[in-house]
Amino acid sequence: MQRTSLLSTFWLLSALVLGGCGGGQRTSGSTSGSPISPLSPPSGPPPQGLNIAGNWQFSTTPTVAGTPAITIAGSISQSASSVSGAVHVDGSNCFDPLITVGLTGTLTGGDISLTSTPVVGQVITFTGTSTYNNFTGIYSINGGCADGEQGNVAGIIVASITYGAASSQLSSTFTTSGGETFDVVADVTQSSNASSEGSFGITGTATFGTSCFSSGTITSGTFPSGSYIIGASVALEIETGNGTVTFLGTANAVSLVDLASGAGGQFSGTYTVSGGTCDQTGTAILSVPGKWDY
Repeated sequence: MQRTSLLSTFWLLSALVLGGCGGGQRTSGSTSGSPISPLSPPSGPPPQGLNIAGNWQFSTTPTVAGTPAITIAGSISQSASSVSGAVHVDGSNCFDPLITVGLTGTLTGGDISLTSTPVVGQVITFTGTSTYNNFTGIYSINGGCADGEQGNVAGIIVASITYGAASSQLSSTFTTSGGETFDVVADVTQSSNASSEGSFGITGTATFGTSCFSSGTITSGTFPSGSYIIGASVALEIETGNGTVTFLGTANAVSLVDLASGAGGQFSGTYTVSGGTCDQTGTAILSVPGKWDY
């Protein structure tokens, strides 16, 4: 999302449903990541009183020839058996990734049924089964540009990067376009409440191992600006005394599974520094410790 992009690539894990038509993929701030290997869901029936609320990353596998796989990222909330959501669709020419797609539906045991609000005449319906932090199902789209699309969907819930604690310490290595490196340590807190756009705000402070700036403040935001997490994509905007540092990254397949289980993980991406005397660009890897690592 600078963030003009939502995640794009194909995730094969258990989860929800959605679709779109056409090619198209955004360039940065995406809500997509690398393909994910399927996890084996726990055997037996879904647990009673299942709660699927949280930050979700979904991907589709179309069964209609010539249609692309798309990704969906955003929040799901739940009140008793009522379920609602706010997500964004990436990888389709039929959906603007910046438009929030609303979802409403029901959860009965582990069975879920959801319907979207119309988006340029397109209504997405999907049903499936959730077991713990995974969901698998099918989808179809009626009306508009993507009319007739259908297929399978898979997804996973992404645990909070602070795992319910007051804060979490993230470490990262920034590499400039010239090949120089410096370390950054960030103490962050992720909001437990999603914004109306389906993202979760991030606040905190950061310290830098460079002479350009020693510290900064992480300013909370909502997709597509400021500091937030949505699906497997994270954005940090850090105000320093010598410019603004902006990081945008996504979790790869292995890290997404680890983040979902609470084992930690990594977000790989790019950064820019602007508005000071050390303007630069480069790449960065942001590491999230596991919830048992404190």
